[in-house]
Amino acid sequence: MENHRGKGLSFARRIYLPRAIGLGVGFFSVGAALYPLGLPSWIWALLLFNGFAWPHLAYQISTRAAFPYQAERRNLLYDSMCGGFWAACFQFNPLTTVTILSMMTMNNVAAGGHRLFVFGALAQLAGVLSGWAIFGFKFNLTMTQTQVWACLPMLTLYPLALGMVCYQLAIKLSQHKRALSALSRTDSLTGLLNHGAWKDLLHLKFQQCRQHNTAATLALIDIDHFKGINDSYGHIVGDAALRQLSKALKHVLDEYELAGRYGGDEFCVILPSLPLNKAEAVMEQLREALQRYRHPDVPELRVSLSIGLARYQNVYKDALDWLDDADKALYTAKHKGRNTISVALSRPVTQDAGA
Repeated sequence: MENHRGKGLSFARRIYLPRAIGLGVGFFSVGAALYPLGLPSWIWALLLFNGFAWPHLAYQISTRAAFPYQAERRNLLYDSMCGGFWAACFQFNPLTTVTILSMMTMNNVAAGGHRLFVFGALAQLAGVLSGWAIFGFKFNLTMTQTQVWACLPMLTLYPLALGMVCYQLAIKLSQHKRALSALSRTDSLTGLLNHGAWKDLLHLKFQQCRQHNTAATLALIDIDHFKGINDSYGHIVGDAALRQLSKALKHVLDEYELAGRYGGDEFCVILPSLPLNKAEAVMEQLREALQRYRHPDVPELRVSLSIGLARYQNVYKDALDWLDDADKALYTAKHKGRNTISVALSRPVTQDAGA
């Protein structure tokens, strides 16, 4: 419910400025059309309230309501009903009628699409019928120069205000879209790329290495006896070890080296433009950093890493061949007793690969 209320408050804030500008400027358009008709003074008091007090009252009503979104939609229908009422009061002066009702219709469409457009049109009709019930069924098709000039601010300022609100909304939607895209590619526990996102980058990096014949090294990293850590100390301590590995990865890698959580306690890194010996030195820094890690609540815990490295080779048919070599090197590191780094052997150049 709090989430819905937050969205409703945001909606009310977006409507507030266009309504304040539109009704404030609209006061002069309606007033110019009403002035020649000699209507009673209570109409002018109502117009003053509608033009300058109602925008602020409507905002207070919607923001204090239990369901701000629904309250604001009702306020928009009140706006539409008032627009129809004023059109009947000034006897459907052509330019003022088109200006007022079209601006309100545009606001309804921008705020609620087809559904609010229909309900807004019905509210305008209800306002027209109310005006006719009070002042009779009348039309005045003449326009004065003053009325034309009074409509110009409404035709310029209000669309500008509404356009700015729509632009700001588009910017926010774009930001949310980028944030959601980042979340869909990120592992929530470690903040690194998730399995799918990292695999996509692996395929991309493989194609870049093949096209430009550049060096790159692939590393697969596994926390030794991670299941035992979870079983002995609990998953909270295990998660802390995973986050520590992520933190150490971010520390030893630069922005061009791409790390991800491959799954469980296995991590993966693409080290572009690094020869094998330098990549091995970076991974050694990582291994030593994890050996120094001490959990504050479990000081006896020791964390070690097994790491498999595979440099890019032209003989690979695809990225999965490269990944398979790194995985075999990781298995070798585990087989040798863990807490070590193993490097995949170079594959022999076949006749097809050398052609």
